[in-house]
Order: sequence, then structure tokens, then C-alpha cells
Amino acid sequence: MADSDGEYRADDASDDDFGDHQVTSSTRHGTRSKAKADKSNKGSRKGAKAAWEDIQRSWDAVVEDADGTITGAIEGRAEAEKRARTLKDTTPLQRGIIRHLVLVLDMSFAMLEKDMLPSRYELSMAYASQFVREYFEQNPISQLAIIGMRDGIAVRISDMSGNPADHFEKLQAWVKQDPQGNPSLQNALEMCRGALFHTPSHGTREVVIVYGALMSSDPGDIHETINALVSDRIRVSIVGLAAQVAICNELCSKTNGSDGASGYYNVALHEEHFRDLLLAITTPPVTRAQEQSNASLLMMGFPSRILAAGDAIHYCACHNRPTREGYACTRCGSRVCRLPAECPGCGLTLILSTHLARSYHHLFPLRNWVEVPWAEARRSKACYSCLSPFPEAHDPKRGHGKGKAKEKSTSGLVRGLSESSRYACEVCGNHFCIDCDLFAHEVLHNCPGCQSDTRGGEGIQNGENGAGDANGSAMEIDS
Repeated sequence: MADSDGEYRADDASDDDFGDHQVTSSTRHGTRSKAKADKSNKGSRKGAKAAWEDIQRSWDAVVEDADGTITGAIEGRAEAEKRARTLKDTTPLQRGIIRHLVLVLDMSFAMLEKDMLPSRYELSMAYASQFVREYFEQNPISQLAIIGMRDGIAVRISDMSGNPADHFEKLQAWVKQDPQGNPSLQNALEMCRGALFHTPSHGTREVVIVYGALMSSDPGDIHETINALVSDRIRVSIVGLAAQVAICNELCSKTNGSDGASGYYNVALHEEHFRDLLLAITTPPVTRAQEQSNASLLMMGFPSRILAAGDAIHYCACHNRPTREGYACTRCGSRVCRLPAECPGCGLTLILSTHLARSYHHLFPLRNWVEVPWAEARRSKACYSCLSPFPEAHDPKRGHGKGKAKEKSTSGLVRGLSESSRYACEVCGNHFCIDCDLFAHEVLHNCPGCQSDTRGGEGIQNGENGAGDANGSAMEIDS
């Protein structure tokens, strides 16, 4: 028991009771006013909620199916993720399909952090290989070079080339080396300027930096380098792995003109977000307004594959290696082993017609397919492309079934998600599943229904997806 001048607190008393019964040396009037204020604060605290009481738990949004399982919720969430990948801006814009890009990788001490498993460095090298593969898949007539930043200098990993095999080979040699030292943005950007100095004016000049540090060890004024990049019309995009850095934001905002840093400087939140940000750069950038008037014809060669006669062996002019097959330049006759490539003898760009066709879809992208409501879902029973059966259309008046449970479980996840698991092409009107929707927009870049239709508009209106009559009419015309 404490004395009368001190304060007493019972073992079972709460904090509020302790505040009401605290003894002070103030006047009687002051004590009464303080007690009233404490009681009013106590009532206001009871009405408000604590921060931890408003936590949104992921398992609270899961809705069970009619049979008591969460299969529909899992399938709906996976379908929502696939649908989000297909919903892109399909406005036809003038894009630079002949690109010259330099990929800059951070190899400093900051890449040893393990906030992204297994580590920033190992994850960056793995995603760099995926970036090279996807870059040449989307831009087959473009060029790429890779540069690293370590020990305060810039290291050239691979030279400017259109052969992805060369970049894979050079990247594998750096995978087992540990990152060390400080990064230098200025040295890396100056090396990028030198690599892009001799690129032709009809192609784009781009630099993509994967930056994991929060500092840069530069030998001079980096603002002079930024002004030189602007005068050379070199665009810079940065994917950060740590917090946002002011100089990186300034670098992207000045080199991208009126577009600013929006969309060109992003910080990855997790591993999957890092991959999405890096692979999004594989899409060709939109041509700026002042560059659209500088259209010109480009001279290219389309060589045919040749094979050495008998036991003869030839040397390729690009690698100086013995080979029996290759492609002869249409201008000077020099042999190259792979396409696309630039002729070492005369400098002519050598490609195949398929390379040009694969770059064409960026100029006229496939339009997004629209979701099909249950009211229009009855006319299709299976996917037009893969013939996978659709969920059976339920009666909207009854309002129950597996489709209804799936609709509840996936509502609010992503815009454009179809409640009937059907997606329709606005041109041909055929219905497709989510897997065919993803495959058509990311790989084929063509609608299977539009490409296979030979019946005209009347056949589209009368035919039914998944039925024998729809495919039978097309086969009769072909025969």
C-alpha cells in the first residue's frame, strides 16, 4: 500500500480506471474538469475501432461452392490473373519495331540482399535471360547489348547483336560471379552512349537499367551525362529493386520527353512484379510526334538458306567458324550462320520474311475479346478453338449452381472477368476459353475464328460454337 501522497493502482484495474482515480496536487476545480474530459475521451474511444480491427484477411473473401469446396474460388482467381494479362491497350499506334537497346544490370554489393529470393543478383540474372528471350521473340529484327555495373565502373558483358544465343552464352559466364563494389550510373550511361552512337536513325535508342542500390559512385557530374542523353535521343527506363531514388526519377523524366518518368521508372514490390515490369519493356515504344514525319525506306536483304556441296566446308563471316550451312548476303555474297544479322562485309540488314511478319503485330494488335454474359452463353457449349467444354449455362431466374458460386468468388478481382467463362471476338462472334484468349493475344496475335472462317457473315450468325454444323459448313466449302 502506497502512502497518501503517491498514487495507488490495483492489480485488476484497467488503464481507464487508473486515469480516473489518479491523485494529483491540483485544485478541486481543475480535478473535476480533468475527470470530465477523461470520461468523454473514454466514451469516444469505445465508439472508434482500432487499426488492427480493420485488417482485410484473404481467406474472408473466399466463397465456398455448393458442394462445400473452394475449387471454384481457386479456378476463378487463376482465371482473373490470366484475364488481367490479356487486357492491354490495343489502340493502333506508330511504334519503333527496329530497336537498339542496352540492358544494364546492377552487379554491386546491393544485389547481395535476399529480400527477393534466392537473392537480388541471382533473380536478376535469371530474369535477364528471360528478358533476352522475350525481347527477340517480340522484336526479331532488333539489336541488344548487355552492360554490368560493379566496382565503380561499367563492364561490357555482350556487344550489340541480334543473335540471342550470343547473349545467353555471355550471361552464363557471369552467373557464378559474386557482385561487389559500388555501382556507377554515369559510367554505365557513357558506355551506353558509345554503344548506341553508330546506330541508324530509323531505329530507336533505348537503355533499360535494373538498379538495386540507393547510391551511385560517379566520377563526374551526372547531369551533364543526362543532357547528352537527351541530345542523342536516348530513352532510359529503370526498374528499381529498393526505394525510389531521386536521380533515377530525374533521369527517366528528362530522357523520355513529354511522357515524363511515369511508366519508365518503377520499383518492384516482389519477385512476380519485378518480372512483369521487366518483360513489359519488350513491347516496342510509341514513336514520338516529332519523329513520325521522318519516314524513310530501308534497304534489307532476304537471303535463302544454302548448304555446302559434298564435303566442302565454308567459314561464316560473322564468327569465323567452319560451317556447312548458312545464308549468303544478297548484295556481297558473304556467308552468315544465323539470321537476323548485319552483313559483316557490306552492312546490309539480313532478315527473313517471318521476322518481319512477327514484328507486324505490334502495329495492328489483336483487339481484346469481350466477356460473354449468361444471357448469351447458351449458344456455345465448347471453346471454338480447343473444344474444351464450357460450364453449363444456368437459369438466371433460379440463380444457383456452380457458375453462380464462381461468379461470387471472382467478383471484384479484375475488370473484364467473364461470369460464364466465355470470351467473344467482336469480329467473328465466336466464343473462346480463357486459355485460348491468353494464347491468341500473347503468342498467335491472331483470332482463330477470324482466320478459319470461310463462310462470311451469314455463317457466323447461323453457326454455333462446339456444334457439328458450324465446322461442317467450313469443311464442305474446303472440299
